[in-house]
Amino acid sequence: MRGSPRSPRARRAGIGTALNYALLFLLAFMTFFPLYNILVVSLTGPAKIAAATGLSVIPRDPSLATYLTLIQIPKVARGLVNSIYITVVGVFVNMSLTCLAAYALSRPRLPGKSYIMVFIIVTMIFEGGLIPDFLLMRDLHLLNKYASVILYKAVNAYYLIIMIRFFEEVPLSLIEAGKMDGVGELRTLFSIVLPVSKAGVATVSLFYCVFHWNEYFRAMIYLTNPDKWPLQVVLRELIVSGDKAAFIGALNYLKYDVGAAQVDMKALKAGVIVLAVLPILLLYPVLLRYFSKGVLSGAVKE
Repeated sequence: MRGSPRSPRARRAGIGTALNYALLFLLAFMTFFPLYNILVVSLTGPAKIAAATGLSVIPRDPSLATYLTLIQIPKVARGLVNSIYITVVGVFVNMSLTCLAAYALSRPRLPGKSYIMVFIIVTMIFEGGLIPDFLLMRDLHLLNKYASVILYKAVNAYYLIIMIRFFEEVPLSLIEAGKMDGVGELRTLFSIVLPVSKAGVATVSLFYCVFHWNEYFRAMIYLTNPDKWPLQVVLRELIVSGDKAAFIGALNYLKYDVGAAQVDMKALKAGVIVLAVLPILLLYPVLLRYFSKGVLSGAVKE
């Protein structure tokens, strides 16, 4: 028995779904392939780099020579360590202050709560600008110190509002039960509110992590000592200068027998880009199960 023909409305819906999938696939491919091409270039053997033209799909004569060279460049190694330090300490400071402020502002009986929220929203619209920030860092004697980058936007107003929404969704019965057992405010926050708000904590932590890891503009201005530059500033210098000899400097390549003349500048740039992008790409899947739920829960409240 032949099945009943599909209605025109069902056919249009099927065509629309197929077009949506095709568009999403195209956008995903446009996002993924440039990163993949950079990875392929960084893994291509030194002898094949110069001969490579256009987009590469498969590494020719695969080799880790580029990365073995990069880890021997003091500027790159220090930049990677600096980025990790700034990101870890920065996220710790951000989340500590954001969670403390969000918990206080999520309490319905906080005196002057509406005025504080207005002040916070105003900071989202108006900022002092770069020059006042620089003068403030100078007066606080924080120039050329990691704190000048870490303490910038120690509490992001937008992320603070997201955390407030999460904390407001914690059932009051849980908090009241803790109060009846003699639990203080700090213990209520760390033992009751935060465990229930894991999705929000993971989401906001990821936002702060990406912010600190990608920071280069203020680091370039405030950190005058190249030894304190994060990896993003080192990457900028490499791409803007394009001078391999000045970038590598006097290095000892005896350990891996990889000389500066053997590594193409294009491969060095690709390798540094991979090092700058890879940590976030590895962190995102770990927090993915919290990320989607966190964004939706923080934005929508029934």
